[in-house]
Amino acid sequence: MTTLTKTIDKVLIKTFLKNISDQTFTLVFWDGETHEIGEGESKFKIIIHNFPGKKELFADPSTALGEAYMTGDIELVGNLQEIVESIMRRNKSFLNESKLLGMLGKCSPAGKRKSERDIAHHYDIGNDFYALWLDPTMSYSCAYFKTGSDNLYDAQMNKIHHILKKLNLREGQTLLDIGCGWGFLAIEAAKKYRVRVLGITLSKEQLKKAQERIKDEGLQVLVAVKLMDYRDLEKTGLKFDRVVSVGMAEHVGKANLPLYLKNVNAVLHETGLFLLHNITNMLETEVNGFIAKYIFPGGYIPSLREELYLAADLGFHTIDIESLRLHYMKTLMHWAERFEGNMDKIETMFDTKFIRMWRLYLNACASAFHCAKIDVHQILLSKGANNQLPLTRQYIYDMPGNKFGNR
Repeated sequence: MTTLTKTIDKVLIKTFLKNISDQTFTLVFWDGETHEIGEGESKFKIIIHNFPGKKELFADPSTALGEAYMTGDIELVGNLQEIVESIMRRNKSFLNESKLLGMLGKCSPAGKRKSERDIAHHYDIGNDFYALWLDPTMSYSCAYFKTGSDNLYDAQMNKIHHILKKLNLREGQTLLDIGCGWGFLAIEAAKKYRVRVLGITLSKEQLKKAQERIKDEGLQVLVAVKLMDYRDLEKTGLKFDRVVSVGMAEHVGKANLPLYLKNVNAVLHETGLFLLHNITNMLETEVNGFIAKYIFPGGYIPSLREELYLAADLGFHTIDIESLRLHYMKTLMHWAERFEGNMDKIETMFDTKFIRMWRLYLNACASAFHCAKIDVHQILLSKGANNQLPLTRQYIYDMPGNKFGNR
């Protein structure tokens, strides 16, 4: 690289980065040249070893810069979550620019085989990996922090019991868990309420762990977990008193959301309850390019209004909506801390590029729930009018279930 080329590159990089953050930071070039960007005390450093080209940056700056961080071409020195938040807070930041799709925008639906591949890409990395930084329940979704002293396990147990209370379960009822993960919610529902539960997942690794847990608990009569696509539910002819889906709707894709809710409707008894827990967006937008390429291929974050619109079309009554946005920020911060705390083990499983990718993913998601336009909602719906529920929410908090079992 000639001296002139280096000078031009530096000018372009400084121009691109000068408005990237709402905090002052130190920019360090490959040759040690240093610049303070902003006024006042520097809060972090951006070290440039190699910068993405203009073509990549203009095509998708989120992916281009994310890849540069993964490969070590760019280093971020400081608190990673706070750095990403400072970028997100800039109104003109590339992280705040996304293509609006419109609530009823047309998208191509993903087929079953693609869905299987997409789920395997993320969830079949290995149970040993997830066990390192998830809590003992292996819950990979937003926890529920009742007090400032709740640890991650407490908060995940809070979340599970909070959901089960909202479903107003009674002994002998049937429960379908769509996207059941490693099976802990299904097992807890059977143990506490003596309901019969079917969990479905597309992840072979999750299926394996869930079936082990069911056998260990001696709950084979009450709980079953199967590899099944939600699109096959209607044709089974099965019926359930309750349906729960935690962290699943984000994997359906925009075009398949109506089909997803249609299948829930088909297997739910009249007046049955459906609890939908998922990440939501303020508006209908494209998924972040980096997340879509490396973390959750095929994913889409629905808007709250989008889900309510589609549910109403099917005759669902909306009973309750609760935002858990800051709970998810805290959950992700716990995951990121546990991830770093087990780095010695993770380094024996994966290379540096993978580790930096996941570090960025966990911290960026925590940042997004703190200051961006995404949320997580629990929506309680009934198929038709259910007149048997208590008149107030008090039953959610008064019913037994605050004491947890052994870890």
